[in-house]
Amino acid sequence: MTVAPIPAFLVTGVEREPMEAAALGLAWDLPSPVTVTHTVDAHHQLLLRVVSDISGVIEREVIHLDHACVHCAIREDVVPTLLRLAHAHRWESIIASLPAAADARQVCRAIARTPHEARPLRVAGVLAALDDEDLEFDLTGDDLLYDRELGVFEHDSRGIAEVSAQLIEYADLVMVRTPEGADDEAHQSLTAGLTMVRSLARPGAMVVSDWPGFNGSQLVEGIHDHDCAEDWVAEVPAHHPEPDAAAWRLELVSDRPLQPERMVERIEDLGSGTFRSRGCFWVPTRPDWLCAWDGAGGQLSIGLGSRWNPDDRPVTRIIVTGLKAHGDPRQRIRDAFDACLLTDDELAERGHAWEVWDDGLEPWLGEIRQAA
Repeated sequence: MTVAPIPAFLVTGVEREPMEAAALGLAWDLPSPVTVTHTVDAHHQLLLRVVSDISGVIEREVIHLDHACVHCAIREDVVPTLLRLAHAHRWESIIASLPAAADARQVCRAIARTPHEARPLRVAGVLAALDDEDLEFDLTGDDLLYDRELGVFEHDSRGIAEVSAQLIEYADLVMVRTPEGADDEAHQSLTAGLTMVRSLARPGAMVVSDWPGFNGSQLVEGIHDHDCAEDWVAEVPAHHPEPDAAAWRLELVSDRPLQPERMVERIEDLGSGTFRSRGCFWVPTRPDWLCAWDGAGGQLSIGLGSRWNPDDRPVTRIIVTGLKAHGDPRQRIRDAFDACLLTDDELAERGHAWEVWDDGLEPWLGEIRQAA
């Protein structure tokens, strides 16, 4: 007799309170659930795992992270715990509340890579739970996680806007917790924040205010499509549809590489502002490498991604999304991007691959690994 895999729901977020509200909503709607909650004490480098169901706390364990990569430790504890709970056959569904500011994609990818080992389990949904308080600023401002004593390690310098955007983009369902009795100003800010959420979320993903009261059978059937989620957050992003009317979007696309020196000179014009930008680029000094671009709220991260597939032609493709209420910097960004592309003369003189020892991008991309 074949036993159907147990549906698991992964709850992500930047702060614990909205995540707890989402996990509670799931617990009400899912049949016979067990909840596993992972929290990180960044200061003491501890990972706390608590497993509970309707009867109360079943287990509680503290894991020391002194000499481990925090992200790896989280992944390597979450996945085995989910499998262990699924193998127990005591519950009909699993709710996994990840550490605040931790991404679900590592867990989903680990399960997808080992379908035989993960057979008793399936990811039925990935949720991003956010708070309406300062939602607009959280998605467009420049606060860092450690500014609010958040993050998965001490002095986590990632931007709250960047982390929030990543969680939204991978989620099947985004839940925004709203307060009662909000004034007009707070309501306008919430509306702007929800506009940004809908503009970043994958087409087909659900965006709701508070827990909507799902039918349990709808959730058990599952709302997660791994391939669609991965396509939406791919290193080379797909074409994005037009966002909400109150938002704007700009797609920067070229088969030409960016000239490294001009890119450094114009980096502020390209990445500074209350908008979200993500995608990939390439430079003639590192022609074999896809370079990742990930920014939000004026914070920008760039780094080496994977090598280009030999069958694929390198491309620069960056998607930029913002709110019209914050202004429209599209022409400034477009002008800066065009100025960074190799010119016809540069291509004629040096081609697409330059043999150099340094290019000024070492602080972000590391040393050039080999001359072209």
